[in-house]
Amino acid sequence: MNNCDNDAKDLIKLTYDKLSSDAVSESVVCPSCGAISMFIGTTRNNFEGKKVVQLEYEAYIPMAEAQLKKIFSDIRKTWPSVRHICVHHRLGVVPVMEASVIIGISSTHRSESLEAVKYCIDALKAAVPIWKKEIYETEGSSWKENKECLWGRNEVK
Repeated sequence: MNNCDNDAKDLIKLTYDKLSSDAVSESVVCPSCGAISMFIGTTRNNFEGKKVVQLEYEAYIPMAEAQLKKIFSDIRKTWPSVRHICVHHRLGVVPVMEASVIIGISSTHRSESLEAVKYCIDALKAAVPIWKKEIYETEGSSWKENKECLWGRNEVK
């Protein structure tokens, strides 16, 4: 458990291993914080009437980590009471009902952590080079572009 109030922590983990919401939550706990907000994105079993059996993720890891650090910096500028930020994103195969991404953010009060978590997942989907392929039961597979994706709209900043 993380009981240190001395330094704010920014934690990133891109892994082929199964994700743990407990690990993310424990990594952002802090005695001076009254809130930990989390987002857990899981693989659902359908998309537009097609049965999804799994997702597969690929990432350009150095750039993904750099983009996440930029998102963390933006969060800290916007919500100064945010203490710790943790993002774990799974790579490779992610079966139905398992987590693809877990975000945990602690702050002094709940409103800041809730707003920061929403910003973090939206910004991650828009700017972080992690790609998702949906594998269907009968119709093959499809690489998916996030609707929020900046490079898909020619608006990369």
